Amino acid sequence: MQPRIIVSGLGSTGYKIFCLLRQQGANVMGISDRPMAGIRSEQLVIGDMRSVSTLMAAGIKEAHTLVLAHSDDALNLAILTQARVLNPRIRIINRLYNYTLGSRLDRTLPDHVSMSVSALAAPIFAFAAMGNQAIGQLRLFNQTWPIHEEIIYENHPWLGKPISELWEDISRMLIYYLPKHGEEDLVTAVVSGRVLEAGDRLIIGTKPNVRNRRRNRLWKMLKALTNLRQFQRHARPVALVTLALLFTILVATITYICVNYNTSPVDALYFSVGMITGAGGKEEVAESAPDSIKLFTAIMMIIGAGVIGICYALINDFILGSRLKQFWDAARIPNRNHYVVCGLGGVGMEIVQQLVNQGREVVVIESDPNNRFIHSARSLCVPVIIEDASLSSSLQAANLPKAEALLAVTSNDMVNVEIALCARAIVPKLPVIVRNQDAQFSSAAQEVFEFETVLCPTEIAAPSFAAAALGGRILGNGITEHLLWVALATIITPNHPFCGKNIKEAAMQADFVPLYLETKHETIHGWSLLDTCLKPGEILYLTMPAMKLEQLWRTVNTDSELIISA
Repeated sequence: MQPRIIVSGLGSTGYKIFCLLRQQGANVMGISDRPMAGIRSEQLVIGDMRSVSTLMAAGIKEAHTLVLAHSDDALNLAILTQARVLNPRIRIINRLYNYTLGSRLDRTLPDHVSMSVSALAAPIFAFAAMGNQAIGQLRLFNQTWPIHEEIIYENHPWLGKPISELWEDISRMLIYYLPKHGEEDLVTAVVSGRVLEAGDRLIIGTKPNVRNRRRNRLWKMLKALTNLRQFQRHARPVALVTLALLFTILVATITYICVNYNTSPVDALYFSVGMITGAGGKEEVAESAPDSIKLFTAIMMIIGAGVIGICYALINDFILGSRLKQFWDAARIPNRNHYVVCGLGGVGMEIVQQLVNQGREVVVIESDPNNRFIHSARSLCVPVIIEDASLSSSLQAANLPKAEALLAVTSNDMVNVEIALCARAIVPKLPVIVRNQDAQFSSAAQEVFEFETVLCPTEIAAPSFAAAALGGRILGNGITEHLLWVALATIITPNHPFCGKNIKEAAMQADFVPLYLETKHETIHGWSLLDTCLKPGEILYLTMPAMKLEQLWRTVNTDSELIISA
């Protein structure tokens, strides 16, 4: 019997998770605070999602997994605590915005998996900006690999090539095989020497190309000096007021020298500075002067007090406030080949981290000076421009004409479209990646406005939640033509269904694709992997359709556990 899965919170993300689980044949029940079109009454419980009666009606005591898909962390936490009281052994998939809270819950509570829509969607945005149209992601060898679908067409370079020739390359993982005619698993196709035909499709994971970003401090300083023009507007007010102050001192000094030739230039300068700043000194310069000079001195005191007050205020704001940071950020804007990220929310910050991890240079434009992620971005040595990204001047300040791509990922869909259109007006051929919350509008906007890619974070993240609900912690996932497959790692225990079996034979029987095997002494990949016999204590990394994970559910509950790669 299939484990029962409950999805609590059928908003845009929860509803998509619910539908994906149903497509994979899972025994799923939804909990909502209102009726949902397209969901039968026997599959939906309506009521207060935190109440005991609602959870009991959903079958919480018999359920195997509870997916908390609300956008409110506090509500998810309240449902979690009530659910664990009713069923202490239930497995929790928890959608959380607070990463710190999520990691602490994962360490504190058994069978608790915290997931974030931002963290799941960000790699796909980053891959799209780098020119890789990924359908999923895979965590292997401490790196996030993009996954794409390779369709074999008439003139494709792989047409007529045996799949076995693609199997051995460690930088390219074969994930799944979908032949145009008939059904055949990937391992069987590799072993039998199957040749790729037009219409065949391969799901492939590609090792990311990480650039070396090591730069010494001298290089950074030279870069700052070459970009002085970028931050003129930040230093201009301070420079103008400072010049006004110096000019005032100069006028006063020259006046006192011209009135009394016996006054040395040093004494005149000393008195002028003391008079304007209020410090005093050498008052005899003015005391013995005519009344007109005394009147001049009084006027200069008033003017000087105003100028020095403004100067102090601007310098204080520049050094102690945000101006100095903006000044330094502007100095560090790359000259070329960088990525401009507009909007530093949860998705934007994750995208910045992904790009930086890939060795790319990034510039952020954020309109809110109190944004909580600004300090985090600057700690990654990423310059942050505090401006409205929909203005052409802001995009020009980010050196957009020399950028590799622009990502408009604010939380407002219309603002994202406006930013993208403004960027295209400046650089017509610039690749533009746009975030949109409405999946249906995304495809239409991409076609009408001819944006490079329009992505919906919910559409990207929902398969990962569904895969986690079906079979434990995952290394990655992807979806194509309603087929959801997952990548995972399983520890081979003495009672594991694969223990003692040849990997090739087990893969053909269970329809999984082995990626590699970790033993105590080595990592096995390629042809030798297929001929290896699985032993207790080894870790097998594999991919398989989500609908076939049922054969592992019993193992997950008792003798084996699924783990995520470190």
